[in-house]
Amino acid sequence: MVQLPQDILNKVICLDLFDVLSKLPTAFCDLIIADPPYNITKEFNGKKFKGTSTARYADYLRTWLPQMKRLLKPAGSIYVCGDWRSAAAIQTVLEEYFIIQNRITWEREKGRGAKSNWKNNSEDIWFATVSKKFIFHADRVMMKRKVIAPYTDKAGKPKDWNETDEGRFRITYPSNLWTDISVPFWSMPENTEHPTQKPEKLLAKIILASSDPNDVVFDPFLGSGTTAVVAKKLDRQYVGIETDEEYCMLAEKRLELAAQMPTIQGYSGGIFWERNTLSEQNKKRSGTQQTALQNSFFQ
Repeated sequence: MVQLPQDILNKVICLDLFDVLSKLPTAFCDLIIADPPYNITKEFNGKKFKGTSTARYADYLRTWLPQMKRLLKPAGSIYVCGDWRSAAAIQTVLEEYFIIQNRITWEREKGRGAKSNWKNNSEDIWFATVSKKFIFHADRVMMKRKVIAPYTDKAGKPKDWNETDEGRFRITYPSNLWTDISVPFWSMPENTEHPTQKPEKLLAKIILASSDPNDVVFDPFLGSGTTAVVAKKLDRQYVGIETDEEYCMLAEKRLELAAQMPTIQGYSGGIFWERNTLSEQNKKRSGTQQTALQNSFFQ
C-alpha cells in the first residue's frame, strides 16, 4: 500500500531503502539530499560497503537513483554526494534521469597527510533538477568574507565592502567551491560517532538555496540524521530512511535536541561566515557571552 504523505512526514523510517522506495508516494518531496556509500570499502556500524569498479558502482546507483525522480515534484532538486572515486559513475547515471545544473566541491580539511599520493582533501556534491524550472535562492546563502584587498572609490570610501568595528568584510554570492566548511570534531555539539557524518552547515546551504519553508526534504541515506536535523532547524519538513537502528535512535535524539539548540555553526544573522571568522567575532564580545556563543557557532 502506498503511504500517504501525512503518514511519513517528519519521520525517521528505520527500514532498508529498497523495502521502502516502491511504497513512497509520487511527487511528495521538494528536495532530495542523497549521501550514499561512496565507491570505497567502508564499515558502517558493522555493515560493510565494498568498493568496486566504476561500472559496477554505476549499476548500484541505478538500483535507486532513477526512482528519486518519481518522488520529486516538477520543480524539485536532488543533490548527490560523492568523491573522486565515484565521480564518473554519479555524473553518468544522473545525466540519464535528471538535468545536471552544477557540481559543488567542498574542502574537507580533516584527515592526515599522505606521503605516496596527494592528500584527499575534497568531496563533491552534484546538483541536478527534474526540469529547467526549479527553486534556487542565492540570496539566502550569502557569504561574509574578510576583505583582503580593500579597494576604495575616488572619495576613499569602501568599494563593495564594509568597515566595521570588528574588521573589514564583504558580503558575496556563493560559488560552487566551498572552503568554509568544518568537518564535525569532538568539541562540536553536532559531532557523532557516524564515520561519514556531514556538517550541519553544509546541509544548511543546500536546504536554504533549494527549498522554501515548510517544503519537504527527503534523505534516503539518513545516517545520524543531519539532513533531518537541519531541515527542522530551518522550518522545513523532513523524511529520512536509515537501515541501522542505532543510527536511527541517534537521529531521533538529535531531532529532540534541535528544538533546544536551533543554531547552526557558522551561520548567523542569515549569513554564512568563513571558517573561524565568526568565532573570532565572538571572542571580541563580552566575556560572559563568549562561552555560550562559541558552543553555538564555533567552527
